[in-house]
Amino acid sequence: MAEAFRIYVVELNGDVCSVPKFRRVNPDMKHAHRCFYVGSTALTPEERFARHKADQRITAFPRDFGICLRPDLYEGIRPRNTRAKAVERERRLADVLRAKGYGVWQK
Repeated sequence: MAEAFRIYVVELNGDVCSVPKFRRVNPDMKHAHRCFYVGSTALTPEERFARHKADQRITAFPRDFGICLRPDLYEGIRPRNTRAKAVERERRLADVLRAKGYGVWQK
């Protein structure tokens, strides 16, 4: 069976807004109290979030500022069968959230 890549969203603590590179990619942020990290994974979102919190080598924003998963923002998004398709889908979701005024990190 082919590997499936799931999109997930982590809510970030508002303190992430103090990080200059986060502010630079979110110049139009209106809801500093609502910030998110959007990613994709071959794991379950729960397993991936646990790894973010436990591993110092993994992306700093969900590790240092991650509060919880936000399944309400990614439920219904079908898994993608390639990493490239998953990354494209996570970019689109990040763009939708930014357009609503939220701060978003997605790379």
